[in-house]
Amino acid sequence: MYVCICKAVTDGQIREAVSEGCCSMRELRQCLGVATQCGRCAPEARQVLDAALAHEARGIAGAA
Repeated sequence: MYVCICKAVTDGQIREAVSEGCCSMRELRQCLGVATQCGRCAPEARQVLDAALAHEARGIAGAA
């Protein structure tokens, strides 16, 4: 699903960026350009980011 229409960024791309090390909205902005145009996507991008970070944390905790 598209999260940022202005930059054509999907939720999958955000999850991929998190798996590659992005861990903040600032890093997502730099990496994908999310929330750099109109900013309407920021709340949804934050939700996807937070969910992806939680998923990554569960994966790391489960592997230990």
